[in-house]
Amino acid sequence: MQTATPQHDEQNTARPRIDMGELAAHAEGPALVDAVTTGARVTLRWDDDTQAHFPWLWLRDHCACVECRHPLTRERLFIPLDDIETPPAARVVDGNLLLSWADDHVSRFDPVWLHQRRLENAAFTPAQIVPPRRPWHVGFTPERVSHNDFMEEEGDGERQWLEALLRDGLVLLDDGPLVEEEVSRLAGRIGPMRATNFGARFDVRSKPNPNNAAYTPIALALHTDLPNWRQPPDIQLLYCLQNEAEGGESTFADGFTVAEILRQESPEHFRILSETPIDFRFQDEEHDIAIRAPIIELDEDGRPLEIRFNNWIRDTLRLPLHDVDAWYAAYRHFWQLLHDPRHQIEFALAPGQMIAFDNRRVLHGRRAFDPNTGKRHLQGTYLDLDLLESRLRVLSRQR
Repeated sequence: MQTATPQHDEQNTARPRIDMGELAAHAEGPALVDAVTTGARVTLRWDDDTQAHFPWLWLRDHCACVECRHPLTRERLFIPLDDIETPPAARVVDGNLLLSWADDHVSRFDPVWLHQRRLENAAFTPAQIVPPRRPWHVGFTPERVSHNDFMEEEGDGERQWLEALLRDGLVLLDDGPLVEEEVSRLAGRIGPMRATNFGARFDVRSKPNPNNAAYTPIALALHTDLPNWRQPPDIQLLYCLQNEAEGGESTFADGFTVAEILRQESPEHFRILSETPIDFRFQDEEHDIAIRAPIIELDEDGRPLEIRFNNWIRDTLRLPLHDVDAWYAAYRHFWQLLHDPRHQIEFALAPGQMIAFDNRRVLHGRRAFDPNTGKRHLQGTYLDLDLLESRLRVLSRQR
């Protein structure tokens, strides 16, 4: 039997196909000293004087032997459809909890794994591998990682880049090669590129007959990309190959930070933008992609979860007459806060630099540039946030 150490949270850092019993045997923590059966559950006690109660069905559901978990994928095979009518015999053997069930099945659980998942503290937090989001402060500057460090085999530079991007929503990569498709190669280390109606990888430069303002030399006010999609892209990568034109400086603002400032200055304006869905729509000869959603989406705790802000592709404002003036006042307030220099950072991307940012948190824009003074060429792509978090977990368990 293998020690029960499920795969479905960040605490588990095992590589695929590793022996789970061997992993758990090396865990450090309090030792299990007693197991007492009390009706529909078992009461466990550790040598740090903590105790916990576990229902039988919960324990049976989390058995990780080769009969209950696929031996290669570690995916659950057991289906918890029946109640446990006959309690198992519970013993502490070699420090582990050993359960002998009525159908002769045997489960073995690591004491540290159980201690970490005491149900009396059901909101337990697995080991924090993905860093929590950190709001920008006045004077914020993005973390920088060199291209060579990002590409190193040990993964320390890539891990630093991922942590900064997930934490701050923005990170710079420096000193990259001036070669086409380098952005695709870098993205490929994380996972497949997220394709949109602009393709999987796109070029940002002035061109005739553009179908998007980004493909012109005009200034771009702060915005998020593709808010007209039901699921806008999470992470945007922009790799600079040429930037000889005058102007074109990049601008960024932390939408979550500014949304909280809006809430402090005007709770009513914050409420309007977070509760009022509006229409976003992109149309060209081949596509017509539309969604109705609020500018500020909140999570279950009332914190900003997503910003949809793009003045070009706001569609007709379909609101009741008595709500229109209040909505415009709230929108204007948010716009002014976002474009306040105190809440922005600005810099010119140099050839060989790549900016990566959280498109559903950080707004981006640029100053106008003069295409007659030199060429400006960026290549970009999108990635899913799930892939970044996945990559960081993989790198973290290789330490």
